Amino acid sequence: MATTRILLINPNTSAATTAMMVAIARTAVSADVEIVGATVPDGPAMITDVLALAAAAPQVVELGVGLSGGVSGIIVSAFGDPGLDDLRRRVTIPVVGIAESAMLAAAEGGRRFGVATTTPKLRTAIDATAAGLGLAHCYTGTRLTLEDPLDMMADPDRLVAALRLAVSACIERDGAEAVIIGGGPLGNAATALAPMFDVPVIAPICAAVRRLLALARL
Repeated sequence: MATTRILLINPNTSAATTAMMVAIARTAVSADVEIVGATVPDGPAMITDVLALAAAAPQVVELGVGLSGGVSGIIVSAFGDPGLDDLRRRVTIPVVGIAESAMLAAAEGGRRFGVATTTPKLRTAIDATAAGLGLAHCYTGTRLTLEDPLDMMADPDRLVAALRLAVSACIERDGAEAVIIGGGPLGNAATALAPMFDVPVIAPICAAVRRLLALARL
């Protein structure tokens, strides 16, 4: 029986995406840790720009505060980490975001890292996260897929193929020594891509789970 519960908040409104991300998170924990998903009630099914990211933040905080009493830690599972700092100020348990967790993992030992993702309108937010974590010197930049992100989400094979090109560009053109797949809804693609490359391909959800467990000393 699970003795520890972790809350994973999906800042997108897709319940199916929440279920997918919870399933990915479960692969990174032992049997005595339970992952519980929660989905924000309003907004887009996939966050693709900074306005949607900002709109999700207060909903993330409200959900997190309301559900914090029964859990040992919280994961904010969108790659812009919306509401992360405000939620940390409002609760007494550890809170991590998938973007910050992935970047910290990717940059271990001073390793140079890039981000491969599908959402060009979030590039400035990704750049800002790297700078805010003091990792600008390790960050080689973001490489983007060329097709509409919502269209690709409906075709997993097409999504993996497009992201594979972006990962290759991070490595071959930018000199990245690790590449993050930048997005919670891209979690299954990250798993599929990892064995295709000699450098580490970082899955943000699993990175967040590992960081949260370390912070909570579970």
